[in-house]
Amino acid sequence: MLTTRQKLNVLKEHGQHETDTGSPQVQVAILTKQIEELTAHLKKHRKDNLSRRGLLKMVGKRKRLLDYLSKTDNKSYNTLIKRLGLKK
Repeated sequence: MLTTRQKLNVLKEHGQHETDTGSPQVQVAILTKQIEELTAHLKKHRKDNLSRRGLLKMVGKRKRLLDYLSKTDNKSYNTLIKRLGLKK
């Protein structure tokens, strides 16, 4: 789980304005941070299948958001991919 401070930092980096919490860019950035933390957890606890299922759901949601963003605003999609270090 991300702390409130970590989420605020992500909002400052990727938000379009101060109160932006629902744009696809912010949602993808928050999901990416959560995926990174959960991946580290699963490296230690390999048999935690419930967390693995949650991870797969998060990855699927992030993929759907990225697909939506690529269809609607390709320029911001490309910049977001570069900033987060994701593959296309």
